[in-house]
Parts: sequence; C-alpha cells; structure tokens
Amino acid sequence: MKKISLWILLALFSVLAGCATPPARCTSPEDNPRHHYLRGMEALEDLKVDLALEKFDRTLYCEEQFSAAYSGRAIALALKARGQSDASFKSIEVERVMENLEKARKTAETDNDRFEYQVAVIRVNILLKGDKWLAASEDAYREALNQKLDEKLLDYYQGQEAAIYFMGLAYLEAYEFRKAEDKFRDTLGVRKDGKWNEPADRAWKKTTKIVRAMGGITVGDVGKKIAVKESVNRGDFAALLIDEMKLDKLFAGRIPVKSQLNRMQAEFTPADILNHHFKDEILTMMKWKVRGLEPKFDETTKAYLFKPGDAVSRGEMAFILEDVLIKLTGDEKLATAFFGQERSPFPDVKPTSPFYNAVLNMTTRNIMEGELSGEFRISEPADGAEAILAVRMLRQRINIY
Repeated sequence: MKKISLWILLALFSVLAGCATPPARCTSPEDNPRHHYLRGMEALEDLKVDLALEKFDRTLYCEEQFSAAYSGRAIALALKARGQSDASFKSIEVERVMENLEKARKTAETDNDRFEYQVAVIRVNILLKGDKWLAASEDAYREALNQKLDEKLLDYYQGQEAAIYFMGLAYLEAYEFRKAEDKFRDTLGVRKDGKWNEPADRAWKKTTKIVRAMGGITVGDVGKKIAVKESVNRGDFAALLIDEMKLDKLFAGRIPVKSQLNRMQAEFTPADILNHHFKDEILTMMKWKVRGLEPKFDETTKAYLFKPGDAVSRGEMAFILEDVLIKLTGDEKLATAFFGQERSPFPDVKPTSPFYNAVLNMTTRNIMEGELSGEFRISEPADGAEAILAVRMLRQRINIY
C-alpha cells in the first residue's frame, strides 16, 4: 500500500512540475519585453532598422508571445524591403514581413495587441504598396478603431489617434490629398497634447498647402508625385512645366513656319540625363532655351551637364517662370521691368540679386508669394506644393486652361 501511495505522489509531482510556469528569461528591471519593444519602436522613428530588429528580437527572447514585437518586426523588415533594388531579394524580405504580420495576428490576445497589429498592417502597406494596398489599409484602419483600448498599457501608440494619423499618411502616399488632410485634422482633434499631434500638424499643413495649390486644376501623375516632395529638383521642374503647362505645344504655337519648328531641337544631350526618367522633358526645355534650366559647366568632368538632381531654389524658380512668361507673352520688357530700384520689398532679396527682377515679376502678379515674416526665402528649395501653386497661378495669368 505504501508503495502505491509513493507512486501516486511521484506521478502528481511530475504533473505539477510540468504545469509550472517556466522561469522568466529576463528578470532585471531594464531587461523586460515592454522596455525592449518601446526602444525598438523609437529606433524605427529614427530609421535605425537594425537596432529596431535587435530590440524586437530581445523582446521575443524575453516573451515569445509578445504580439506587438512581431508587428514591429514586420514594419522594420518592410523598411528593409522597400530599400531593396534586387527583385528576388526583395521578394524574400516581403515574405519575412508577411510571416511576422501573421505571427502578430495569431499571438494577439488583447484589443491592444489587435490594434497594434492593424496599425502595423497600415504601415507595412504604405511601405510596400502591394496589390490593392490602399483598400487593405482602409480595412485595417476600420478594424483598429473597433478595438476597445486600454491606453495605460498602449506603450508606444498611446491612443486610437495613431491609427488616424497613419491612415492619413496612407492617403498622402496614394495622392488622395483631401482625405489625407481630413485624417490629419481628425488626429489633431482627438486630444490637445497627444504624441501624434506634432507630426500630424506638420502633415496637415503640408497637405493643406497641396490642396490649395491644386485647387481649380487637374494635376496629372507627374504633378501628384512632385506635389508631395519637400524639395523640387531641376528634372522634376522641367517635367512639371512640360506635363502640366504643355509648354512645348504653347511655345510651338508662337512659330508660324512649320519647317522652322521641325528643325528645332536641343543642341546636345547632356551625359547625366541619358538614362533619366525625364530625359524627353529636359531635352524639350533645352530646345526652347528656357533661362534657368540650361546645362551647367561641371568643373570635375569638364563638360556641360544638366544636373537634374539639383534642388531648385525659390529664386531660381522665379527666374525660370519669368522666362516662360516672357516667351509666352512676347513682352521682352518684363526682363528689365524692375531694374534700377534702390529698395527691395523683401529683406532677403537685394536689388543687386540676379533674381531680383524675376522675384518682383512673380510676386507683383501673385504667381509666387513671400512669407508673413516679409522674407521671400530666395535661397531655400522650392517644395512641390509651391511649384504646383506657381504653375497654377502662371496658367491663370496667361489664361491657359
């Protein structure tokens, strides 16, 4: 009888030992999954992808079922995949992204987990832009808002306004500017001092500027892509003028002799645009000899190059648009209209500046604007919205619709 009791006790002990919680892998105060997860998400903000992956891996070492870490890993891997130029390697990275998203979905136990997973879906779609990515983002957004959040435990995102903000970014990436503007405004309306207020405010101001710039005109694909840029380069601006203003057709309309028109072409093709995606548009601008968009002599190569990647400053944009205005109106006097003035209306534009006349021609006709501070920002890069707005206003001034 005693032997049977001993065997029963041993069996019970083994069962209880099997059910016991395994010892925690990470026990020090700083070495815990929530801490590592938060550091990983902050590393993503700074685009430190390898550091972020390291932190998410440590999170999962500490707690294998930490759903949000899989969501974070998916975003980090999507960033890596986006920067991969080799199609085969990119497809491998995309597979890893999807595997981590699926693990995040399967390990999600709480509404907070499910919220973080759905936001990750939006962010991954923004980065990878797969098939029907915007519709998938909208589905994820609706699911995110359906979760009942415990904001005290929502370490990184802090509230449902995070989903609203990232949906705004999705619309901005899809060139749905009015929808993006609405979402950024909604983000700002959720709470006064939220984590996402500052980036949403910047994005809202940007999209508001774009919406204003595009008011009353239909912008094509080239214009939409340029509209979101923080800095417009020479290649972009040449394409914008050709595509949105149809400058080649307008300039050609001023030459009555067809044989003369047929002979016109760019004098040469600069070496740095041979494989450029806007090669044809650049050569068209060169054909018409638009001031400010001529090739430049490069001291290193000892050759004339177009330098399509160089940013266009606001002063240069005024100079280019002034020449377009002169060519379309035939009014050569515009080129010297403000010569000899001693006082400038802008503290950062001296009357001796080579762009002074152009700046005054553009601002007095409301084609370009100065700042509320009184400055013109002559040396700062023109952004996409400013370029679109200037083109729109120029079209209106010369009645091009």
